Amino acid sequence: MSLNVDDVYKTLKENLPEEKFNEIQGVLYGFNQGSPLQSLPIPSSVQDYAKKHNFDIQASKFIAADEQTRKKRIVRIGLIQNSIHANTSDPVVDQYKAIEKRIEIMIEAAAQMGVNVLCFQEAWTMPFAFCTREKQPWLEFAEDAETGTSTLFCQKMAKKHNMVIVSPILERDSVHGDVIWNTAVIIGNNGNYIGKSRKNHIPRVGDFNESTYYMESQLGHPVFETAFGKIGVNICYGRHHPLNWMAYGLNGAEIVFNPSATVGSLSEPLWAIEARNAAIANSYFVGCINRVGTEHFPNEFTSANGKPAHKDFGNFYGSSYFTAPDASRSPGLSRSMEGLSVAEVDLNLCRQVKDKWGYQMTARYEMYADFLTEYIKPDYKPQVIRDPGLGKSQ
Repeated sequence: MSLNVDDVYKTLKENLPEEKFNEIQGVLYGFNQGSPLQSLPIPSSVQDYAKKHNFDIQASKFIAADEQTRKKRIVRIGLIQNSIHANTSDPVVDQYKAIEKRIEIMIEAAAQMGVNVLCFQEAWTMPFAFCTREKQPWLEFAEDAETGTSTLFCQKMAKKHNMVIVSPILERDSVHGDVIWNTAVIIGNNGNYIGKSRKNHIPRVGDFNESTYYMESQLGHPVFETAFGKIGVNICYGRHHPLNWMAYGLNGAEIVFNPSATVGSLSEPLWAIEARNAAIANSYFVGCINRVGTEHFPNEFTSANGKPAHKDFGNFYGSSYFTAPDASRSPGLSRSMEGLSVAEVDLNLCRQVKDKWGYQMTARYEMYADFLTEYIKPDYKPQVIRDPGLGKSQ
């Protein structure tokens, strides 16, 4: 897919009259408390830092109405999208260290912006090599969730910056037969290990050959109560499943991250829609993160589609963004550059939207539960009422 348009929001702003842009901005990006989403000021020192290190930086502000009995619950959330920084043929340790070095630079910018909760992209520690179907050397990136190299790094960063960090990794579970999982590790702002969440839905589409490496989570939909709110992690392909999103909301999530790795030819038309729908339906904030760039691998692989073998997955299109329970959303980060997106949010908005729209009150959970109980039975018959005028079915 072409990258002639690197930033949709900026392209619209630069090419439309101000009055038209303001109207279209509301149609495409929604209104927060009746107005277009506010920008959050980025200090010139941070802008200079981002320019020096060649990454995009954007910041937005989601507000909520004042309340008489609750204080505002202001939290700053950050998303980092990045590319790999070494050749995929380099030693595994060198590949990881190159990414870690880059991430540390971007964490510093997040700290300067006052970020309280920071999330990285899916499997940030490595190339997204699951297209290759090769076990080696890619499984050597897998690590223990509590004691692994990247966890120790994130603990150091979290403690240094008083920041909760969500670190999606490839996990090796040594307690249960050394099996592999796609996992997000949650590190507290004191540098402590809080827990982990795993990928609930594993794709079998295109070059996403992930079930060659790991299977679906058995941990459910955990929500982690942190110093800065209750967070859930819906990893990548789980965003295509509405009930997956719902479960995090029913467990009390106020912020749900969707760390991802997805390519333009497959999913870009879906990207701006799914997380926004989830935020609306479940009355929480969502932060979506996608990596950037094209990763080339040493050996060719096929896609089971009759096309020639190739050495790359396709282009990861970035475009990381935030969205709120009132349907407003931030502009996306660059489609080609690494970047940091920051959002200042008032978590009170979650309950305010619940009170306004009543989705949770009007939901028919018992009816859905009864239906699904019947649906999973082998002898289930769909509830279809056929028009008698159609005659007998063939």
